[in-house]
Amino acid sequence: MIGRIIGEIIFALTRFLVGGHARWKGCEPDGTQRIYFANHTSHLDTIILWASLPSTLRRTTHPVAAADYWGRDAVRRYIAMNVLNVVLVERGRASDALVPLRAELERGRSLIIFPEGTRGTEALPGPFKSGLYWLARDFPDVDLVPVYLSNLARAYPKGSILPAPISCLATFGAPIRVAENEDKDAFLVRARAAVVDLAERIPE
Repeated sequence: MIGRIIGEIIFALTRFLVGGHARWKGCEPDGTQRIYFANHTSHLDTIILWASLPSTLRRTTHPVAAADYWGRDAVRRYIAMNVLNVVLVERGRASDALVPLRAELERGRSLIIFPEGTRGTEALPGPFKSGLYWLARDFPDVDLVPVYLSNLARAYPKGSILPAPISCLATFGAPIRVAENEDKDAFLVRARAAVVDLAERIPE
């Protein structure tokens, strides 16, 4: 209960400062099990994307975040685990980094992941790492929904203490799946293109 109250306060403050509105272009916010995958330019990305989901979906959707940041101290860990419903992963441990993600998918939960693996500095995402492909291949019935987060790098650039009052937007696209006989590299290029396509459709 306390975590939920803190969450609503954080979401209200974030939306007051940077908006964080959702735009559903290729799917609807329903109970379908999904992996939402997005570009990553700011520590606000996790909060904005998760907060843009309806509250009923937030209860069953877990953002995936780096333990070296969100688990660094007691305050961040509390927010991650008790407010944002986060699954923490250890970056640089490729052998078992996907284990907790698979466990949540097996429970029927949805995930939010950032396939670049780290924050970028450009408006468009960099190359995607392979984790999205392995999850998509192992859970073929889960929808993969591309999301483009706009203006987050400007609203909360690296090194900032407080976000700037710049309007941000989460645009959700049409689900994709791994095609039959599609190899890893081809899929990752196509998945990245799905996010880029959403960026290109946002009006100036």
